[in-house]
Amino acid sequence: MITTRFLSEIAGFTNRQINKVVLNGGSFEIADFEIKQVRDNVVSMKYMVPFGSVNAVTNIELQSSDGTTISSNEVRIPIAADTLLLQLITVKEV
Repeated sequence: MITTRFLSEIAGFTNRQINKVVLNGGSFEIADFEIKQVRDNVVSMKYMVPFGSVNAVTNIELQSSDGTTISSNEVRIPIAADTLLLQLITVKEV
């Protein structure tokens, strides 16, 4: 069994690696987070998708400072107004 402390350390490492959010294959980038923190083994990010930046979010990539993709998720989120997104990454043993 992996200890809780080690899972938290991995979550902290993951948090430090995430530099920006890239939407829809590069059509819009977000580097300012309202919240970007680690609590226990969960990385929490809250960020704004401004109205007019994209019609809908179809893909969310988390990237490092050198542009390496850390995570990529297909989604379907229509953007009809400024939209606040909360994204969680849970580090766990499976």
